[in-house]
Amino acid sequence: MYARPGDRFEAQVEGMVVDLLRADDVVEVQTGSLGAMGPKLDRLLASHRVVVVHPIAERTVLVRPGYADRKSPKRGRPVDIFGQLVSLPTLLDHPNLTIDVVMTVEERVKIEDPKMRRRRGGWRTVDRRLVEVVDIVRLSGVDDLDDFVPSGLADGFTTAELAAAGGYDRNTAQQIAYCMRALERFEVVDRTRAGYSYRFRG
Repeated sequence: MYARPGDRFEAQVEGMVVDLLRADDVVEVQTGSLGAMGPKLDRLLASHRVVVVHPIAERTVLVRPGYADRKSPKRGRPVDIFGQLVSLPTLLDHPNLTIDVVMTVEERVKIEDPKMRRRRGGWRTVDRRLVEVVDIVRLSGVDDLDDFVPSGLADGFTTAELAAAGGYDRNTAQQIAYCMRALERFEVVDRTRAGYSYRFRG
């Protein structure tokens, strides 16, 4: 999906191994925490344009040997990227950085494991398989995060009101507020026992 003729894979850049190198452009696929990439990104962004590819499973099919496949009730959304951005809230401030949120359908293969019985119902994930790429949401700067802020929010809105207006859970709304405040897109206008209230500066 990202590779082109002439690209180099597992290439050395600035003493580090990157997934894909194209001239001065770097592509890094990160299925785990973006926060873990902090030191690496600091070095790469000084001299390279970097695209971080972060997949989020919009739909997941659970595959268990001896059982019929079933769909997981959990569904990912592009807004879930804020759960990663809280580790590096000003990440998108850098002009050399782009984050591609790749929405996917994936299969998750699980096997029975007695050691996991108390925590995960006795099943352990042993493999994840990409079935389909549904969409790619490209975040090339702070302005792209404004799209996750619902219109019509009055000055002095709370994260509860942000959650209700955007159809988000409260935790996601708090993650959005944390990141947008760090990026100076949300301004704190008051603080009460119930928490902060904000003004959107977009």
